[in-house]
Amino acid sequence: MRVRKRPGAEELLAAHPEYVVAGPEQWQGKWQERFGNDHPIHIEIGTGKGQFVVGMAKANPEINYIGIEMQVSVLSIALERALEEKLPNLQLLHVNGEELTQYFAENEVDQIYLNFSDPWPKKRHEKRRLTSKSFLAVDEKIIKPNGEIHFKTDNRGLFEYSLSSFSKYGMILEQVWLDLHASPYEGNIMTEYEEKFSAKGQPIYRVEARFQSEEV
Repeated sequence: MRVRKRPGAEELLAAHPEYVVAGPEQWQGKWQERFGNDHPIHIEIGTGKGQFVVGMAKANPEINYIGIEMQVSVLSIALERALEEKLPNLQLLHVNGEELTQYFAENEVDQIYLNFSDPWPKKRHEKRRLTSKSFLAVDEKIIKPNGEIHFKTDNRGLFEYSLSSFSKYGMILEQVWLDLHASPYEGNIMTEYEEKFSAKGQPIYRVEARFQSEEV
């Protein structure tokens, strides 16, 4: 999806290194040092405008959150939200989600969130889907044993593909929601897309999938 360039976005990101981490590869294996505590680390791949990750950081001060986003313009909006809330447990990375092993050490991340990822519906683009085998292999390298991916989407095709992909990879489907907002699930923090799609009456799909540890 093409994003309209936002004037001053790059300058805003550069002006706040306390939130937007310059040279994040230098913190590989040392993110708890960056946060100044030993709290669990949760990352969101594809943070967008930051409504979800900022909301999660505000609701769960005992967890460190890292939002990852490639688009400068939307990341600048996420930064503005972070600045407004003054959250010490939130960091933002302007990096590619395909290169996570450059920024996180083995087993450094406790949990991963994928929210309303690009469905890449054409078969030839399958490898670009964030729930494809190649991406799961990267996620598995940085996440702790038995770590989980929490995935939400409005796209039924992508959801069905993702359930199959998780299962084929050997992951355990802990919980599955076919209509999240009609369920008794508590504590859901919506993304911008989620608000938009649910307002139109579209069901929101959600799954919690866990990697299986090889440890006995």
